[in-house]
Amino acid sequence: MLISDSQVHLWDVPSAEHPWPEGRLEPHRPNGFSGAQLIAEMNEGAVDRAIIVPPSWIGEYNGTGLAAAAEYPKRLAVMGRFDPMAPDAKAQLPGWLKQPGMLGIRMSFHIQPHMTWLTDGSLDWFWAECERLSIPLMVLAPAMAAKVGPIAERHPGLSIVVDHLARPREIVGPPAWADLADLLALSRFPNVYAKASCMPIYSVEPYPHRDIHGHLRRVFDAFGPEHMLWGSDLTRLPGSYLNCVRLFTNELEFMDSEDREWVMGKTLAHVLRWPE
Repeated sequence: MLISDSQVHLWDVPSAEHPWPEGRLEPHRPNGFSGAQLIAEMNEGAVDRAIIVPPSWIGEYNGTGLAAAAEYPKRLAVMGRFDPMAPDAKAQLPGWLKQPGMLGIRMSFHIQPHMTWLTDGSLDWFWAECERLSIPLMVLAPAMAAKVGPIAERHPGLSIVVDHLARPREIVGPPAWADLADLLALSRFPNVYAKASCMPIYSVEPYPHRDIHGHLRRVFDAFGPEHMLWGSDLTRLPGSYLNCVRLFTNELEFMDSEDREWVMGKTLAHVLRWPE
């Protein structure tokens, strides 16, 4: 079974050449996380491929991720950060997928002013252009799944992957799943995919995190294996990488072997057009 991780972060420490913007979140680890470190972790966790999602704290910079993908082209690819407010933003999009190792765009709506962009119309041109150019999107919209629906409906040709199942930030246990119905409602759109990434962080029990199995089953039953994909968010995990893999490959009894093949790799290969 091909195992593909749909979310890992790579970053360097800030430098004069690439300073970090002020007011962003603190990094998951203090000294950065490199491509070589990631590959070592992947080898230990039996993960074949991974999608690099450059973290928000470094700003709209994809150089570190693209360099790693160039060094390990069979194992790493990038969903890059994009600044839709840049003066040349629209001009960047036609050549976006021509960058070696680039498979799409990851948009973050967890801090202001980005939160308002989901509903204020300022990104109407962006959704339309990504749909026209067949650029897949990953969308971080914690506790905002309901706001993704109108976008998916207006742009049926736009592939949208909802990160972390749209779970709220810094909330664990039962409260973290209170608005799950908003995510499940998105399953009616064939262009929306549910990314079950960093799921152990929402559990209040040790591995195998049985308190979240029922919630994951609801997602699986709504979206199906061909619209659900696994991810780790490795540098944020409370436990081991291998256990994050095994949670989905060994512990979720409602999935059979074919289901696991889709959730653990085939769905990602399909939606991001990254051949197995």
